[in-house]
Amino acid sequence: MAEDTRLTAVVALAQGMAAAHGSREAWRAAATGACRALSGSFAALSVWERELGRLRVLVNVGDRAPDEDEFPDAEAYPVHQFPEITEFLHERWAGGGEPNAWVETAEGPAAGRRPGYVHQRVAALRRRGRGCCVVAPIVLNGRAWGELYVARAAGDPVFDRADADFATVLAAVVAAGIAQAERLEEARRLAFTDALTGLANRRAVDVRLDEAVERHKREGVVVSLVVCDLNGLKRVNDTLGHAVGDRLLERFGSVLSLCGAMLPGALAARLGGDEFCLLAVGPAADEVVKAADELCRRAAELELGEGVACGVASTEDPIGPVRSARRLFRLADAAQYRAKAERAAQPVVAGREGPDDPVVRLADAPSGEREAHGERRRFRGRRL
Repeated sequence: MAEDTRLTAVVALAQGMAAAHGSREAWRAAATGACRALSGSFAALSVWERELGRLRVLVNVGDRAPDEDEFPDAEAYPVHQFPEITEFLHERWAGGGEPNAWVETAEGPAAGRRPGYVHQRVAALRRRGRGCCVVAPIVLNGRAWGELYVARAAGDPVFDRADADFATVLAAVVAAGIAQAERLEEARRLAFTDALTGLANRRAVDVRLDEAVERHKREGVVVSLVVCDLNGLKRVNDTLGHAVGDRLLERFGSVLSLCGAMLPGALAARLGGDEFCLLAVGPAADEVVKAADELCRRAAELELGEGVACGVASTEDPIGPVRSARRLFRLADAAQYRAKAERAAQPVVAGREGPDDPVVRLADAPSGEREAHGERRRFRGRRL
C-alpha cells in the first residue's frame, strides 16, 4: 500500500473514532478503520481483563463467522491459550522491548515452536476459513489494554513485516481514540451520577423517566416509580455530625441498590438531600411493590436513621392515563408524603384504594393545591 494511501487510512480511522458517540461506536470505528487500512476481511478489538486472566472480545466486524457476534456478550479466551501474549507482556516488553505487532498464518506453527504444537490463533484461522492475521497490542497509559486483530481470507496475500509495522501504528491511533472515548464516558457518567452514593442522580432519572413514559405511550410497557424519603437524617446531622449523616446516606444507597436488583434493569437514584427513588420499566406493579416493601424493611433495620417513607406509582395500577413523566412523579411523590404523614412502615401505593384514593386526588388537584401540599412536605422535612 502506498505511503499516502496509508496516511489517508490512519486519518480516516482517527476521524471515525473521534466522531463516535459512546464506547461501542468507538470500538466499531476502530476495528472497521483498521480492517480497511490493512485490506483485511475481518477485524476484532479485544480487551485484557487482568483480574480474570482472559482476553474478552468487544467487537467483531467484516466477514464474521456464525459464532462471531458484532458485540458478543461472552466471547472470551483464557490467557493461557495465548503464550505469545504472556511472553510479550512479561518478558520482552518488561525488558524494554517495543509493543510491535506480529503475523500468524494458517499454514502451521511458527518457526522455533515444538513439532505438533498448534497455536490457538492458527486453529481459529483454519476453523473460520482465514489465511492469516496480524495482532497488534494496544497500550494505554503505559500498560497493556488489549489488542487489535485483523485477518484476511484464505487465498488472499499474507500479511508481511511492513503490514505488521503499519498495524503497530494503527494500534497507537486506536489507543489514543480509546483514551478519548473513555474520558468522554467518564464525563457523561459523572454528569448522571450522585457523587456521594454512586447512584444515579436526578438528571439521570429525568432522562430515563421521559424515555420510559414515551415507551409506555407507544407500547404500553409498565413504568413504575418508587419515591422515598429517608427519615431522621436531620437529627443525625444535628446530633452526630454531617460525616455520620453522609454515612447513613451511603448505607441507605446500598440498600436501595440491593432492593433495586430485585427488578431487572431498575434505576436506583438519589434525587438530592434525603430523597431517593427506584425507576422500573417492564416489571409488574406487584413486583415493584414487593421490592419497595423489602426496602422499607431493610431501611428500618439500619443502625442510624428512622426508616424510610416510601410511595409507589405504577402505570399498571388504576391511576388514570399517564401522559407525562411529571404526572407519574407527582403520584409517587404524593404517595410518599402520605406514607410519611402516617409514619407507615410499608409503602403507600397510588391507586390501590380505589377512585377515592386521596393520593390520586392529590396528584390530579389544581397546581395551587399541589404546591401548597409540597410546601407542607418541605416544611415537615425540615422538622425531622
